Amino acid sequence: MHNPFNEVVGDETDDAELVRRAKNGDRDGLETLILRHQAWVYNIAVRMVFHPHDAEEVTQEVLTKVVTRLSTFQGDSKFRTWLYRITANHVLNMKRRGGETQPQTFSTYAAAINSTPDLDLPDPSSVPVDIPLLVEEAKIACTAGMLLCLDRRQRLIFTLGEVFGVTDTVGSEVMEMSADNFRQCLARARHDLYQFMNNQCGLVNANNPCRCRKKTKGFIEDGHVDPQHMLFAAAHVKRIHEVAADTVHEIDDVTERSYAAIYRDHPFLDPSEQVQWLRRVLDRPDVRTTLHLN
Repeated sequence: MHNPFNEVVGDETDDAELVRRAKNGDRDGLETLILRHQAWVYNIAVRMVFHPHDAEEVTQEVLTKVVTRLSTFQGDSKFRTWLYRITANHVLNMKRRGGETQPQTFSTYAAAINSTPDLDLPDPSSVPVDIPLLVEEAKIACTAGMLLCLDRRQRLIFTLGEVFGVTDTVGSEVMEMSADNFRQCLARARHDLYQFMNNQCGLVNANNPCRCRKKTKGFIEDGHVDPQHMLFAAAHVKRIHEVAADTVHEIDDVTERSYAAIYRDHPFLDPSEQVQWLRRVLDRPDVRTTLHLN
C-alpha cells in the first residue's frame, strides 16, 4: 500500500506525474492521485474526531479543497507537503464534531473509566460477534478516546509522529514549524499520554486495576461499544504498523514502548464508498470546469 510519509523518491515522482496528468484534464489521473492519499487523510481524521462517520465527512471536506485547489499547486513544494498542510489546517480549524463535542481532560476521562463498573464478560449467546472481538473494540475505543484529551495540535502531531512514525523533517513541513519545535511538541504529547496510561491503564502498567475485559460489558451498557455496529474492531483488518512499516520507528525509551505499540496496533481504516464519493465530486460542474476534466 502507498505510504505518503516514507520519503521514497519514486512515490513523489508518481505523485508529480499524476498531478501533471490531472492538471491536463486527465480524470483517471486525478482519481488515482486522490485515492492514493484518501485513506491516510481519513485515518488522521479518525484520530481527530473519533467517530468514523464524522471522520468521513472531514475527509470529504479536505479532499474537496484539494481537488478544487489543485490548479493552484505550482510544485514549489512536494505534493505530499501541500496536501497534508491543507489537511492539517483543516482539522486544526474545523468546527467541533464527533468525540470533540464533549471536551475531555485526562482527569475527566479517568473519572469516566473508573466510574464504569468491573463486570463479567457478556454471555456469548447474547451478542452477535465473538467475545474477543468485543474486548478488542473496547480496547481500541478506550485508547483512541484518550487521544481526545490532548489538544488538537498535540493530537495531530502525535498522530503523525507516533502513530504514523513520520520523521521530524516531514512532520515539521506538514505542520509548518521547525524540526526542533515538532520534536518538542511530540515529546510533550508522548509524555502527557504515557503518564496518564502509566497511572491508569493495565495495558501499560500491570499494577493498574483497569482491564479491557472487565470494562467491556460496562462500555456496552453505557453505549460506548455497540455489538451490533462496531466502529473499529474486525476479524480481518490492516494495522498501522503494517501499512506504515516504512515510517514507524523503534522508541529508545523502553518504558514507553508498550504504550506506543498499542497505538501502532490500532486498525488502519478504509472510508466507505470512497470511490463513489470521489466520482460524485469529479462530476460537479465547477470541478470539471476548473480542472478541464475530460
